[in-house]
Amino acid sequence: MKYKKTILVCIALINVFSFQLLAQKKFELGDMDKLYTLTDPQISPDGKSILAVVSKPDTITNKNKAFIYKVDVESGAAQQLTFERTLVNYPRWSPSGNAIAFIAADATAKAQIFLLSMNGGEAKKITNSLSGVTQFEWSPDGTAFAFVQQDEVPNKKQIEKGYDGFEIKYNSMFMNARPTPSHLWLIPTDSGEAKRLTAGNWTVPTGAPNSFSWSPDGKNIILQSNESPYSGELIFTIKTVEVATGKITRITSSQIAPDAMHKERQPLFSPDGKSIAYQLNLKNAGYAYDIFVTSSTASNGINVTAKLDGCFFRSAWSIDSKALFVAANDFNTVSLWMLPFNGAAKKLNLSNVCITGAYWYNYTVGKNNSIAMIASTAQSPQELYFMANPESAPKQLTSFHQEIKLVQLGKVETFSWKSDEFTPNGILTFPPDFDPAKKYPLVVEPHGGPRSTSKEAFNSSTQLKAAHGYIVFQPNYRGSDNMGYRFSESINGDAGEGPGRDVMRGLAELKKRKYIDSTRIAVTGWSYGGFMTTWLIGNYQGWKCAIAGAAVTDWLAQYSQNDVGSMSRFEVSKGISPFTDKKVKANWIKNSPITYVENVKTPTLILSNTGDERVPISQSYTYFRALQDNGIESKFIAFPITGHIPTDPIRTKEMNRYILDWLDKYLK
Repeated sequence: MKYKKTILVCIALINVFSFQLLAQKKFELGDMDKLYTLTDPQISPDGKSILAVVSKPDTITNKNKAFIYKVDVESGAAQQLTFERTLVNYPRWSPSGNAIAFIAADATAKAQIFLLSMNGGEAKKITNSLSGVTQFEWSPDGTAFAFVQQDEVPNKKQIEKGYDGFEIKYNSMFMNARPTPSHLWLIPTDSGEAKRLTAGNWTVPTGAPNSFSWSPDGKNIILQSNESPYSGELIFTIKTVEVATGKITRITSSQIAPDAMHKERQPLFSPDGKSIAYQLNLKNAGYAYDIFVTSSTASNGINVTAKLDGCFFRSAWSIDSKALFVAANDFNTVSLWMLPFNGAAKKLNLSNVCITGAYWYNYTVGKNNSIAMIASTAQSPQELYFMANPESAPKQLTSFHQEIKLVQLGKVETFSWKSDEFTPNGILTFPPDFDPAKKYPLVVEPHGGPRSTSKEAFNSSTQLKAAHGYIVFQPNYRGSDNMGYRFSESINGDAGEGPGRDVMRGLAELKKRKYIDSTRIAVTGWSYGGFMTTWLIGNYQGWKCAIAGAAVTDWLAQYSQNDVGSMSRFEVSKGISPFTDKKVKANWIKNSPITYVENVKTPTLILSNTGDERVPISQSYTYFRALQDNGIESKFIAFPITGHIPTDPIRTKEMNRYILDWLDKYLK
């Protein structure tokens, strides 16, 4: 008996020791394979269940495998509904709640609508789209789907023979064929022949959800209409389509100049069918919106978010049609407001959770104005949360990240400082074993966008750097969308100097902290963060090293070569082209980091995707050649893929590995 007790004590000690070792483990590259991504929460009509898409890295196939889960609101129990399918997304409940539909790839790798009964059985394929379904919505009576698909190429046989020249307009330099529009189609939910509902050279956009919405009586569909399928199109309007006749009517009536940037988008019928909510871009801003509400009988809308002074990217109706829920980046988080039409706006108490999403927020409103959201905290990755009503606290329903709970993460802090007339803020992430009596290297990491925000949310990139012994500083410089339109718009005509002052003044405040080693400071960023990186190393000295990912280095080239370059003249010079005004052109050159490349003394790593349409790799090629010609230690890594940033599991880790190795080389 004594021997048995000794064994039990030893086992207990081993378990305690093992747990302590796990608790001391820091976040590593391999831990990225343990991170789940949750998106698109959908509350069931009875309010008892929530659908969500759950993705996880698969390093064998080098893909992020996605599955649809049904989560019970009461217990949090999660049931996996789909298994060995690809391209799984867009789950939607039937109006009765007895079935769900979703998009997944068929045997030909084309995205189709599938229907799955909640009573069991296999999912049934509904569509046979040759180009693939991009989005769909159930009809209110549950008898049909409206869906969007791209038109077939009209002269395909001629193109195959070599007659393949096409017109260039405002589009990416990588486009190699004339873009074809996408349109609305109808198909019965029990399968059958698909019927075209709209046609023309204009297009229903495919890159974002909520491009169209059914009226509650099923007689009309409201949609977003882009004037052409070219990616640089600047005029979007909201129109209704009569389902029975196909008659199309524009809802708003404001006059739009041919050279304007006017973006009405993401229309939503109210549950009572009397009103329509939509987004309209802020002046000179292509990535910032206010929410408008108009009558379903057509009129110019009323700006319901004007007094909130934010950049909104999502709205949802209350169940009684008397209020809207709207979300925006706000200081150091994402805030959610309830806007009653007869009363004051109310910011909901989300505690310390931050809703996920970039230019789209992952929340939905259901029965009794309950809210389902995907959110994270600074110390825990994203999970599904639920609020029974707008007054209740968020309740965590899922626990996909149990393994990450065993990893020691760095604490996160927000701090603010003065810069000109502004008070920017930033996020600090500390090493997990931080000791204020020691000195630490600092990594400055400006976010992209620029209309975006670094927040107190889980961030694998900053946690990786912190685990390597670095304090990470993410400045929300002017141009960020967390402090109102004036702060965001202040970079128009001042892309570099103003934001640069903000970063450097924040850095000066940080240097006053005794634990910051001011002799070991690096800067790194992606996209506009890459622009900020190249701007800072060309205009300020003292950096030990830099990493510039997909960096804008020449505004003139960016204007003419990227997929949405036509927006640049609004974002950078209030709508004036640099090729029509010498002063404007001189200012674009002044604000381009390539102008100051001769000043760079910093060892620089450059990263880019070869098929990046948003910031073409030519920007990086030019900057790298200039660094090399000036004898600056530099290295250029390209990933042979499309997209603005690597997203597959292996290249995502490799990108972070290159970054960490470069930092370790110069900061250790």
